[in-house]
Amino acid sequence: TEPLICADTATRVSSVLNRDVKQFGKKHMFDTSEETCWNSDQGTCQWVTLDFPRTVKVSQLHIQFQGGFSSRLCTLEGCRAGEEGLVKIADLYPEDINAMQISFAAFQVEETVLDKLKITFENSTDFFGRIVVYHLGVLGER
Repeated sequence: TEPLICADTATRVSSVLNRDVKQFGKKHMFDTSEETCWNSDQGTCQWVTLDFPRTVKVSQLHIQFQGGFSSRLCTLEGCRAGEEGLVKIADLYPEDINAMQISFAAFQVEETVLDKLKITFENSTDFFGRIVVYHLGVLGER
């Protein structure tokens, strides 16, 4: 098992707080700094997409929220290159805590081989729907 997100992974997010990508942009989820984070703007159903440079087999998801700005439900969807539309893989129910959370169970149902992964943060614990992620990691095999 190895980290699958690399410099060639294309990432997109639903929004950035006040459009301040310098302070709150998506790159901060992957910089391994405890001081920086991606902070979404307000609104329901924030999301992150990862387009991997080659097909991967996903086995773990690592995520660290800021407590009070987490998601009660994360929906994972994915697809292979050339496929139309995303297919639901799993629902995850993270805790509203600051600690790193690691999910294995979602991926033990089937081998999840994909080129694109979308994580939708539904039911934010923040009244305004904001999500704050300090670290996002996807592990598996290339």
